[in-house]
Amino acid sequence: MSAAKTRVLVVDDQTVVREGLLLLLDLLPEIEVVGSAADGEQAVARVAELAPEVVLMDLRMPRVDGVEATRRIKAAHPEVEIVVLTTYADDESIFAALRAGARGYLTKDAGGEQIAAAVETVRNGSSLLDPAVQRRLVEAVASGEPAGERAGEKQRRHGDLPDGLTRREGEVLALIAQGRSNAEIAGDLFITEATVKTHINNLFAKAGLRDRAQAVTYAFRHGLAGGERG
Repeated sequence: MSAAKTRVLVVDDQTVVREGLLLLLDLLPEIEVVGSAADGEQAVARVAELAPEVVLMDLRMPRVDGVEATRRIKAAHPEVEIVVLTTYADDESIFAALRAGARGYLTKDAGGEQIAAAVETVRNGSSLLDPAVQRRLVEAVASGEPAGERAGEKQRRHGDLPDGLTRREGEVLALIAQGRSNAEIAGDLFITEATVKTHINNLFAKAGLRDRAQAVTYAFRHGLAGGERG
């Protein structure tokens, strides 16, 4: 007799990403997708309506963001587990999500197997963090850095990227400026081409860019054409 499937709700404000996740999760035999939501406010309502066991939660969304949605869901439905699935792996996002009650934290580079493992892990009462996130937490503890407290200070010291670009988006932009194709960028950064396209769509939207030519100009204007990789 096969084990019962885990009921999962998908929350992401980007239609393409949300629908892609739904398609991916439908292929996983251990997961039953019960629905989706386009922002945190919808997520809170849909948890009450659909009673999922695990929520895959984006962070940056309109109206109610993923951190606040996680906080509200855990307050009203403590039995529901939250796995953050986001583009962002900066200190502030990590610590805020974990403080709100998330038990898993993956970046959108994660594949189906990683997502399935995270869902199973949090359903069984444990935590699962992306290796990069786990390293950051270990570094914070080792340095005595208060969780999340110095994130803003660190950003000011290192300098924010323009228009709210994330570090990964800055890396993708730098590689675009170097003439790299999507396939080459994916290879350079060890991510999928689909993830590269998501980063490009995000940075184009944030910076008001229409095409790669404008992106190259933007990168050189802001001194990002030789961007740091890592």
